[in-house]
Amino acid sequence: MKKINHKIYARHEGVGREHMLPVPLLKGCIRETLRFESVNFPCEISIVISNNKFIQKINKEFRNIDKATDVLSFPFHEFTPGNYEIESFNEEAEQKIIPLGDIIISAEKVHSQADEHGHSSFREAAYLVVHSVLHLLGYDHVDEAENKKLMRSREKEIMEYLGRKDVI
Repeated sequence: MKKINHKIYARHEGVGREHMLPVPLLKGCIRETLRFESVNFPCEISIVISNNKFIQKINKEFRNIDKATDVLSFPFHEFTPGNYEIESFNEEAEQKIIPLGDIIISAEKVHSQADEHGHSSFREAAYLVVHSVLHLLGYDHVDEAENKKLMRSREKEIMEYLGRKDVI
């Protein structure tokens, strides 16, 4: 199988030293999720590792919800889960790399939720990144029970896959 060169850009924004998340882990989770989902074209994803204040501001601005959340996804395209046809991209396909979207994750929420659930911050960060990449790929858990069931099932499969690949 031909290796696909995905571009993943990551940066910390306002995160204290004690809440920093390992960028290689996050990038690895993104790459492996794209591989697991058979995204067969070069794509680009940006991830901002933030604090609660930053993500709350973005959540209020884009969702009109004035509270911090764990992760936000901003997909650039509307995909049907499992169907990522590059032929549907005209102008962008010529650029040879397709921007999929942006992810914002609260490092503070990662650490607090890891404590709540009794597992590592690495595992929590991995789960939230997988969850967010699935949103970029068209999965959803809000509208219909069937969609939620599909997304949760996919998250579980990918997390098991990541564990076998020693990513988490």
